Amino acid sequence: MIPIKVVGAKPTPAPASAPAASAAAASSNEAAAGGALRYLQPGALNLTALPPLSLYIHFPWCVRKCPYCDFNSHEAKGGGFPEEAYLAALRSDLEMALPLIWGRRIHTIFIGGGTPSLMSAAGLDRLLSDVRTLLPMDADTEITMEANPGTFEAEKFKSYRASGINRLSIGIQSFNAGHLQALGRIHDGGEARRAVEIAQANFENFNLDLMYALPTQTLEQAREDIETAMSFQPPHLSLYHLTMEPNTLFAKYPPVLPDDDASADMQDMIAELTAARGYGQYEVSAYAQPGRRARHNLNYWHFGDYLGIGAGAHSKISFPHRVLRQARYKQPKAYMEAVRAGKPVQEEYEIGRDEMGFEFMLNTLRLHEGFEPNLFAERTGLSINAIDRQLNAAEAKGLLYRDYKLIKPTELGQRFLNDLQQMFLAP
Repeated sequence: MIPIKVVGAKPTPAPASAPAASAAAASSNEAAAGGALRYLQPGALNLTALPPLSLYIHFPWCVRKCPYCDFNSHEAKGGGFPEEAYLAALRSDLEMALPLIWGRRIHTIFIGGGTPSLMSAAGLDRLLSDVRTLLPMDADTEITMEANPGTFEAEKFKSYRASGINRLSIGIQSFNAGHLQALGRIHDGGEARRAVEIAQANFENFNLDLMYALPTQTLEQAREDIETAMSFQPPHLSLYHLTMEPNTLFAKYPPVLPDDDASADMQDMIAELTAARGYGQYEVSAYAQPGRRARHNLNYWHFGDYLGIGAGAHSKISFPHRVLRQARYKQPKAYMEAVRAGKPVQEEYEIGRDEMGFEFMLNTLRLHEGFEPNLFAERTGLSINAIDRQLNAAEAKGLLYRDYKLIKPTELGQRFLNDLQQMFLAP
């Protein structure tokens, strides 16, 4: 990982009084405006245009932490969480970030977690109303919310749709009761099916998340999961290979997983089944019906910009002469205290010229169709010649195809994507 310089001051633990909070907000807005002016000064890069801008909103609570999950999620003790206080913090966080994105429209919004579907219907409506009040948006802005099948209530999801959510991403993971139990999920196969039916009734556009290479899973069981998912004709599928992430319960107590050959057989089966049903694989884990690709995720993979608000949210924001990365405080309580103190950003740094090629290729090489060479200069402010040596080496190894119109990973490059991406790391 690229080192991150910590610049945010440690927040004071005591909540500010109303006048003090107001003064802190005013002071922080002035500081943000000053920071924006500083970032507009001449620098090491030369971007001819700013990329599309997305908004990511993080909801950090869930019912129960899954043993494979390394996301910034925290169990809601006793089933409760401070919804009103957190929504107020999100609005203040967004207000303080506005000077960094003045004049830019939001093209997509993604509410992730955690389990955002724990939010009340009124809370979600308040959140989207605040966003619309503060940010310019297009009428067709894609607004996605993640949802857990164990939290589905038909009336609540009708309200979510009425509030403006127009795309749902449902964390099914499996329809098999035994595998769901092994993964620590709070729903069973029946609830998973009911959740998809509720989504179908209320949303034209939705995604199903599934995992494969699960503990003790056979090829036929994996096939049954994929076929069950496709029987609902979801516009989009996200199919993830289970991995043992550091600092998770599975990393500490590893379950018995299918071996490499069995996993490869599952990948081949998925490629065959999805293609036969008209799902095009356009990214490592993403499959879509024609015209139903995830616009929000595509912006990430094209090295677009995103403002992240909420506990632990990350941002990438471009200016004419530099690209900035930020991270908010991770713990919900610390984040809310930091917002009240007027300093929600814990970590901030500019991407250096020698890191830019790797950052760009880390994302764009995930796309099976690749990218146009001109995109590199547009998004990094550098000439494509800056990574010419690495491109030549990758091409010589058969991992990369390129011509004057296109750069993309070969089939071999897709299979050994990590090796291909690492070739662009700065010495």
